[in-house]
Amino acid sequence: MSEFSVSMKLDKLKAKLDKINICELTIPEKEICERFENLYTGAVNDVMREMTILDQALPYTIMPLKLEMKSCGVAFTIRSNPDPTVEGEMDLRANMLDAMPKGCIVVWDAGDETEASHWGEVMTASAIARGARGVVINGGLRDTMQVLEQKFPVFYRYRTSNGSLGRTKITSFSRPLRIGKTYIKPGDFIFGDVDGVIVIPRSIAEKVLIRAEEIKKGEKEIKSWVKEGFSAKGIVKDGGYF
Repeated sequence: MSEFSVSMKLDKLKAKLDKINICELTIPEKEICERFENLYTGAVNDVMREMTILDQALPYTIMPLKLEMKSCGVAFTIRSNPDPTVEGEMDLRANMLDAMPKGCIVVWDAGDETEASHWGEVMTASAIARGARGVVINGGLRDTMQVLEQKFPVFYRYRTSNGSLGRTKITSFSRPLRIGKTYIKPGDFIFGDVDGVIVIPRSIAEKVLIRAEEIKKGEKEIKSWVKEGFSAKGIVKDGGYF
């Protein structure tokens, strides 16, 4: 046996993946959300690509319940796993709901779950009462008509009539998640529309917002060039794109 201990140095990895740093912003969160909602996910995603930040879109299987649904909010994360037991679940759900902050978008990651619903009529009403701006469910939805009646933005992966009790249990909340290739930390900005859901890291949210607003203005000019019959090569030469 060696006299010295060889241990894995994980401090940097822990700082990157585990640490939740809710950095201060110069623009109020509510204003940031409202301004993102005046944009669209494609433009915001392109800005992050411009910054060489890729893989910020959640899997294409997560889509809005209605095409016109659009919402932006600050991530409040929940994780669950399949579990046939019930003990302790209601207490954990109550704690989770009490911790849900105003202005959030709930991001619920159920992993590879394909049988249980994770969100429905009562959860929708509870989220609305707490001032949430929407929900993203990497999992199942039920009570669809009753959810629609509440006019709450919902992005989800599948629908089923199966309830969650006896099928799945919450394992944690307010902790970092990974859905698909995308890491999500509490405090990040979540933006969803007809083209799906993207995650905007909190540390760059203001820069992304301002740049996306600039691009939106530029796109109006590019569209005018197209309508006026400018050549595609000329448009690209002048900084336009397609």
